Amino acid sequence: MDRPAPPANGESAPPPRPAPPPGRCHFWLPNKRRYCANSPLSSTQYCGNHPPESSSASRRRVPCPVDPSHTVFEENLEAHVGKCPFRKHADALAAQPYYSKGINSGGGEADVTSAAKRASVHKLSEEEFWGLVAKIRSAHAAAAVQMRESHVAPDACDKWMRGQVDRTVPYQEKHVVQQVSIVGNMEVFGLLPRGGAEDAAAENAPAVVEFGAGRGYLTQMLADCYGIRNIFLVERRSYKLKADRSLRQNEGVTLERLRIDIEDLNLHGVQTLSGVQYLAIGKHLCGPATDMTIMCCLHEQCDHKKEKGHDNHRLRGLALATCCHHLCQWKHYANKAFLLGLGIAEEEFHAMTWFSSWAVDGDHNSQDSLDAEDSSSESREAKKPDREIIGIERIIRCIPGDERSALGFMCKDIIDTGRLLWLRSKGLDADLVSYVSSDISPENHLLVAKCRS
Repeated sequence: MDRPAPPANGESAPPPRPAPPPGRCHFWLPNKRRYCANSPLSSTQYCGNHPPESSSASRRRVPCPVDPSHTVFEENLEAHVGKCPFRKHADALAAQPYYSKGINSGGGEADVTSAAKRASVHKLSEEEFWGLVAKIRSAHAAAAVQMRESHVAPDACDKWMRGQVDRTVPYQEKHVVQQVSIVGNMEVFGLLPRGGAEDAAAENAPAVVEFGAGRGYLTQMLADCYGIRNIFLVERRSYKLKADRSLRQNEGVTLERLRIDIEDLNLHGVQTLSGVQYLAIGKHLCGPATDMTIMCCLHEQCDHKKEKGHDNHRLRGLALATCCHHLCQWKHYANKAFLLGLGIAEEEFHAMTWFSSWAVDGDHNSQDSLDAEDSSSESREAKKPDREIIGIERIIRCIPGDERSALGFMCKDIIDTGRLLWLRSKGLDADLVSYVSSDISPENHLLVAKCRS
């Protein structure tokens, strides 16, 4: 299984793989370009997740219902669920007052994979394909906002920009530039005091809820530069090298990390946030995570909580950097009415999301880490000789790279414009800006908004 496939006619052979490290599974992970890190079973060179083809060819692997990040053989599913190591966390999470399954989801059927979106596009006739492209261009011209550049570096973040920060916090200039501009745009928009921590009044300082927080370094900057003291980090994954330890060493900082999917988070159940004004932030909220975040902060379903003493107007403002539009899903998208008004229905929306990746990958050959199996087959198909490429795939290959890229950016603009208008419809002053130059990151859209009250 770990041997490379023979090269197709006319193609150069791939570089040889390194030998598997001692004591490691011999299964090669093509997306990560390394071998599996698990230990092999005593009877084979492979771990339990990657048995040799001869023993697994007729057996089907399915996602674990407790945590879909891993799979098991279908016949072992029932026994696995009872002893899954993630079961304890899932049971503890379900008992939390802020857990509400799917509260920020649009409901509906399962997510549409990248491979399914691609297949749907490739089923179009040539006339239908060009009609869809024309519709996207027309919708962009008619409805997409003209984004202004807003590359901001406030004085309060000067020590971060010069690298004079706690060396226990990893410093990467590219990410610091993005974080600084997000924070700077929050200051310009009136969400943070000008001048940083020195001018901040502690009694009026809002809490910060960082969605998709990862290691929490965006919030670390807010704590260091603006004196934020009440912090909530929302992240479904577990990370090493987090900013948590550094944050807790700051005098007066209270930190609560919520290990939960944004889709299931009911902020009104977070008791320590009750009645507290807060800012919602996020750096690169992938795909539908942006929609679920704004729904989490402004969900109509929260209205019925008022009788229990919860204040439904605690949100002071938000700053969310959007990205990975190719992962967006119709069922989660916040402003379906906007798209329907442009004549864009569900299937066309999913085609748009697939096109959106051309903004950062003109050949659309990059592999989607969330659809590894689908992307691997797509990558293999992308290497077919030209004589085997037919239909819509050939048409797409014939579109110049800069035109494909431009169409991808149009799709991103339309999707984020809908989100902007949805925020405005909820009574927020909102804007959509380009917060860093494309050479820093082509994923450079920032939604920033504040409550008028």
